[in-house]
Amino acid sequence: MILSIVYFVIGIVLVILGADWLTKGASGIARRFGISELVIGLTIVALGTSLPELVISLSASLKGSAGISLGNVIGSNIFNGMFILGTTALITPIFFSAKMLTREIPFNLLATVALILVSGNILYGEADGGFITRNGGLLLLCFLMIFIRYTFSITNEGEDGEGDVPITLGKALIFIVGGLAGLILGGNLFVDGATEIARMCGLSEAVIGITIVSAGSSLPELAVSVNAARKGNVGIALGNVLGSNILNIFFILGCSATITPISLAGFSPIDFYVLLFSSLLIYMVTKFGGKAVITRIEGLLLVTVYIAYTVYLIMNA
Repeated sequence: MILSIVYFVIGIVLVILGADWLTKGASGIARRFGISELVIGLTIVALGTSLPELVISLSASLKGSAGISLGNVIGSNIFNGMFILGTTALITPIFFSAKMLTREIPFNLLATVALILVSGNILYGEADGGFITRNGGLLLLCFLMIFIRYTFSITNEGEDGEGDVPITLGKALIFIVGGLAGLILGGNLFVDGATEIARMCGLSEAVIGITIVSAGSSLPELAVSVNAARKGNVGIALGNVLGSNILNIFFILGCSATITPISLAGFSPIDFYVLLFSSLLIYMVTKFGGKAVITRIEGLLLVTVYIAYTVYLIMNA
């Protein structure tokens, strides 16, 4: 058990550091070649904060631990939509821009609905024995192509910011190589440790994926969002969460299911209901609430619901 915990902790540290290094390196090269700040933000940075989920999910799929792969994505999106947005709103109310109301927020809801569709009749309690098939994974990747096309279609909107001073090409390459090494090694250690801990504690891979693994792999998003909120850049915090949620489903689950069909055994319709609720809540607040803002009170409610859901999972494991 101690060795598994050590693997788990070292793995998550390496994955988070690796994601940070790889993002810095890729951003540095992008700036060196004159790629706009908007493109960097919508692609490299958004993908960078999702790299831990990607590495952990792909590693889990290749090792035959599909429950951790799916649980990681479901748990990460719930964590992002409730705990991170809730925590951010507690620091400062989150105001939605007009563009987010008509673009990223509907895409976020679409991603959740698409996941439910490829998961079969999960909402009707027919989870065990079902799968997200390779065809389902390919369908999610098709949605990813649409999202990427949309992303690049808006890259010429607005002016580019000055951004950070570009790092040297040599330093950028060192960051990229070091980041990839950290992600690969950390991802393997993390999955091995988490799987063994789950077995020793009698928890299913689904539960440990939705709780511990997802919360750990979402630390980059939490750090980015809280830091942005403290600096008053709530738009960055919101965009980070929405972009990560969309990539988690379309890209990460799409790749994972295409490699190995993902079993739904161990998952409850409650997991998907909570995920759908977190996506619908953002959409409903902006569409029907008469105000495009998440207040501190609503932020507290989001955090409370997330904690209650986590306690429910552990108590019923």
